[in-house]
Amino acid sequence: MNTTRGHEIERWWPHLSIAAKHRLLNDLDGEIDAATAAEIETLVGAPVDTSLSTAERDFIRTQMEAVD
Repeated sequence: MNTTRGHEIERWWPHLSIAAKHRLLNDLDGEIDAATAAEIETLVGAPVDTSLSTAERDFIRTQMEAVD
């Protein structure tokens, strides 16, 4: 399961704004900024971790890959 404190990334990533996705992509290994965290919390209805797990970073990277 790819989660930020129990919230599956598959549930919130597709609904995240483009600006928030860009902020995460700028530093996948860093802390989630307050604006992006607030947006994710709105989507999942609960607090989230301040950093992405390895599985979440991998998930985001696969979403950015071109499909043949």
